[in-house]
Amino acid sequence: MTASPSTTPRLSSFWHDLPRDGKLLISTVVFQSIGTGLVLPFMVVYLNEVRGIALETVGLLLALQAGVGIAIVTPVGALIDRVGPRRVYASSLIALVVADVLLARATTAGQAALALTFLGYGFGVVWPASNALIGNLIPTELRQRYFGVNFTLLNLGIGIGGIIGARFVDVDRPGTFAAVYLLDAVSYLPGLVILLGPLRHARDRVGRPAEAAAARVSYRALLRDRELRALLALVAVAALVSYPQLNAGLPAYARAEGQISTRGLGYAFAANTLVIVVLQLFVLQRIEGRRRTRVTVVMAGTWAIAWALLGATSLVPGTVAATVLLAACAGIFGLGETMLQPTSAAMVNDLAPDHLRGRYNALSSLMFSVAFVVGPVVASFLIGRGLGGAYIAFLVGGCAVLAVISLAVERRLPPHVNGVRPVDVEAAPDGARISG
Repeated sequence: MTASPSTTPRLSSFWHDLPRDGKLLISTVVFQSIGTGLVLPFMVVYLNEVRGIALETVGLLLALQAGVGIAIVTPVGALIDRVGPRRVYASSLIALVVADVLLARATTAGQAALALTFLGYGFGVVWPASNALIGNLIPTELRQRYFGVNFTLLNLGIGIGGIIGARFVDVDRPGTFAAVYLLDAVSYLPGLVILLGPLRHARDRVGRPAEAAAARVSYRALLRDRELRALLALVAVAALVSYPQLNAGLPAYARAEGQISTRGLGYAFAANTLVIVVLQLFVLQRIEGRRRTRVTVVMAGTWAIAWALLGATSLVPGTVAATVLLAACAGIFGLGETMLQPTSAAMVNDLAPDHLRGRYNALSSLMFSVAFVVGPVVASFLIGRGLGGAYIAFLVGGCAVLAVISLAVERRLPPHVNGVRPVDVEAAPDGARISG
């Protein structure tokens, strides 16, 4: 027995229903993400064109950042379960502040490497720690909406920051880049103050239940759980065909095969952000109470259409039509993103026992970290060798695999993890049966 659409909570009640701690946690998202938007598009430009570090070395530095994130994410998951996500989350924000300050002053590859090591720790920790804290503070029935609203605010802030940063930074004025990195450092301070101040007494560290006290906790033991393995497979494939391709594969293909200008790339990413900000709340309302795996199937189909449109840019290279197709690709991909963020994080946190939430979120984050290493390698190899058609086939085929895996995972997940919640029949007016 599942809730009908008429019983679906309205988004207008979200803020009213949200606990005080949740309101505090979400209140800094826009400010923090504006700082991220200020610097996100400009790392390579800053290190290469402003600080004079060779492009090959810049690539190694970015790989160092990703490597640090991958190396620390599983130990951090165990640490989150041991000391609580709030403290670990705070440590990630401190690391990001230090990284930004060091980057603002970095003039050599060695100094940049130190900064990116802190950056790798910060970004490697921030997602599992923040998601685990959300899982601890936000009730199950609000988590899907929380993750969706959080993602909307995140994109709104990044969009605002990206616009401001693009108009402000100038490669002929190195001080402008130092300024945006320092502003990014400042953007993390309100969140840090809230974590160390008002949230210091929040529900954080969760003790192990008596029946689990004697059980040995290890990642190997966790991975014996078929439900968790199935969910991680879904997350891994979704990660591989999503953000790494948007950030690396899409620009590379658009330039090499579609012959699209850098301004056209800017229009595409603007379309992506606009779609997310405009449609996320609408999508949240439509998917509330529906099976998350079925939403993932729709998401996979949406992404397949987006990547097919990217492939179509090679049919009309260097034209306005190619730019329009690219913007449509990025926008439709953004529609898929509005389904990914509320469902995947909610499934992970609804499946995780409270005392193991850190490890579960760490494993989910690890899937994305690995995808950010593998995805660009696949894209650069295929596109660099003139195999653009094979690259598009890889993406569309990956979306088809994602849809198949989603339907297979559906048979293994408990109903509440899949977003299906029972309704108390006695609470229904006139004893009416509620089904869906």
